[in-house]
Amino acid sequence: MMQDTAVYNERIEKVLTNINKVMIGKEDAATLSLVALLAQGHVLLEDVPGVGKTMLVRTLAKSLDCDFRRIQFTPDLLPSDVTGISIYNPKEMEFEFRGGPILGNVVLADEINRTSPKTQSALLEGMEEKNVTVDGNTIPLKQPFFVMATQNPIEYEGTYPLPEAQLDRFILKLKMGYPSIDQELQMLERTSKDHPIESISAVIDQDELIQIQDEVKEVYIDKNVLQYIINLVTASRNHASVYLGVSPRGSIALMKAAKAYAYIHGRDYVIPDDVKYLAPFVLSHRIILTSEAKYDGLTSERVIEQVVNKTHIPIRKEFN
Repeated sequence: MMQDTAVYNERIEKVLTNINKVMIGKEDAATLSLVALLAQGHVLLEDVPGVGKTMLVRTLAKSLDCDFRRIQFTPDLLPSDVTGISIYNPKEMEFEFRGGPILGNVVLADEINRTSPKTQSALLEGMEEKNVTVDGNTIPLKQPFFVMATQNPIEYEGTYPLPEAQLDRFILKLKMGYPSIDQELQMLERTSKDHPIESISAVIDQDELIQIQDEVKEVYIDKNVLQYIINLVTASRNHASVYLGVSPRGSIALMKAAKAYAYIHGRDYVIPDDVKYLAPFVLSHRIILTSEAKYDGLTSERVIEQVVNKTHIPIRKEFN
């Protein structure tokens, strides 16, 4: 599903312009990543290696003057490698905490499904609670805080797929895909000398980003649009091919994402089309299909598409 990605908010436009200088043909992924960031959520990006996942996150962090950290998840990674560890200082005769990469502002959790559930949970605790626990001490994370986790869809051997309860922590699930022939040609031309990421600079600082996140919360959403969200979620639970439908957390995630998407497009109110466009990205990873549906080759994305197509859209004069 595609929608016009024209952006009318000037501050957000500057960020997307920066990203588009580095990334070619990834306007939708860039916009949706900002939706998650402004809604104070996190993104799960499922795609093959080499399509620009790391570069997208690095460009976003640099554009927002945020501290970028990268965690390469491996089978032997420990929770302390993510959160940090307390080390004894013999001079001071006390333990000192040395923070891990989760204490950055923008964190790339690369190949999250290649590490153990215990280590995964260390990251997911921070995503949900906005703090981490080390040696019984609770340590608050920096704000703003944004995680983009990646997983490779074609490498299943030696991996630990995220359980549904953990998938539910991500506000959006995205796929970037390969560029077109023309886009790949442009990419080669742009990177033949210096990489374009070296030429961009911050266009929004951290304090301004936090202010924007607060403004997103104030975006108005009509009761009819809220009912539309409930109807979509309820339809997912009642679908014949669905074993487990969207949780209430999914309803909240769709509402928050719709507010951020409206803000990006320069509106202080949500329209049903915002919800309709975002539903596949917000809801698809939150359902479990029946065994029969999987056997028939049905995907969760296809089921949510069916739900969206069959659910009545509220129509009011202000939405026309």
